Amino acid sequence: METLFQSSVDEVDRLVGLGEEEKVLLQDADAAAAELLVSEFEKYVERKYNPEIAGVLRRHNLMGVPIATKYGGRGARQLAEALFLERMGQTGMGVITLADVHMCLGSLAVQDWGSEEQKDRYLPAAAKGDVLFAYGLTEPEAGSDPGSLKTSYAREGAGFRLTGSKYLISNGSIATNMIVFARPQGDSKGVTAFLVDTKREGFSVDMRLEEKIGLFTSDTSLVSLDGAFVPKEDVLGEEGKGLSVAYSALLNGRIGIASGCLGVMEDCLNQVRERTTSRVQHGKEIARHQLIQKHVAFIESSLEACRWLVYRAALKKDEFGGSPRDVSLRSEADRLSAVAKYMSSRCAFESADRAVQCFGGFGYSIMSPVAKHFLDSRVARIYEGTDEIMELKIASSVLGKQFEAYR
Repeated sequence: METLFQSSVDEVDRLVGLGEEEKVLLQDADAAAAELLVSEFEKYVERKYNPEIAGVLRRHNLMGVPIATKYGGRGARQLAEALFLERMGQTGMGVITLADVHMCLGSLAVQDWGSEEQKDRYLPAAAKGDVLFAYGLTEPEAGSDPGSLKTSYAREGAGFRLTGSKYLISNGSIATNMIVFARPQGDSKGVTAFLVDTKREGFSVDMRLEEKIGLFTSDTSLVSLDGAFVPKEDVLGEEGKGLSVAYSALLNGRIGIASGCLGVMEDCLNQVRERTTSRVQHGKEIARHQLIQKHVAFIESSLEACRWLVYRAALKKDEFGGSPRDVSLRSEADRLSAVAKYMSSRCAFESADRAVQCFGGFGYSIMSPVAKHFLDSRVARIYEGTDEIMELKIASSVLGKQFEAYR
């Protein structure tokens, strides 16, 4: 493994202990990350989606990391999953986005909210990679405010007809199944979550969004539902309680994104150390210049500070998982996930910015190993909860629910 990641694993093992199966999982993550390096770089330079990601994860049995073993997954606790995503984050946020959406937003939502029949039908296939999930919450006019969803559904026979559009959907054009959130037609209340087969008539991909400023190797799409039929057995959770499914999934996803951002900082530090200790300017290695050392110190400090925010959030999520009816535990896990995501995404972006600065003119080239992190990490401050929404969540957790900005 990379030195920085291995030191992280060793420290976690020393403090809380990692089981042998967890260590094997992280070895598999290391092998998959190493295998993805070439294709990720090539596709990034081409500014194209990388079709190798899912295949590599599948070969290394990494498509069902958090799925329970009885459904064919690896049954990893949140802490081990965070370490897995941390390692994958060194390859870039494109890999993280596919994995996080499929596992944290998709598979875990089914595992947490699905019926036994749904779990039996979807989770073994998801663990093998035969099912690939997308998460359809965001719309052209509904981002941080899911209450303004326009996608609607109407009852028909033994199911429902869904109509609307979903925007900026990661895995949108490659997913086999999408969790879609919709309101009852003619009613502004009561969002419901549906498991939609993307091959069904009425579901279409309008376009793959390629004009992004980064995240080129991740699939991002605009999709439409034009009367797509969903049988009643594919309602996820209770009808009218879909926002509970959405918020629960986002809690999982925020820890996933925060974990990936740790990997970004680790790779930035690895790349900066190699570059600055070998490049000579003004008669000495640039690592000897104090202002360069200032950037190195910032990246290292950010990594160490954020690492333990993420691990603490993961541990609290594991604790909540053992007592799912404990409202106070859920609230604390939600707060810590917001803090971890907020700090890690901001620090990853600034670390990447400083890494570009250390690389100088070459850092501004798409061919440099740090430019990708600079372009990609910016989105981590937007998706799965913007900086501003995270700030509001954190502040209201301190001030009390009566001071929530949106109620």
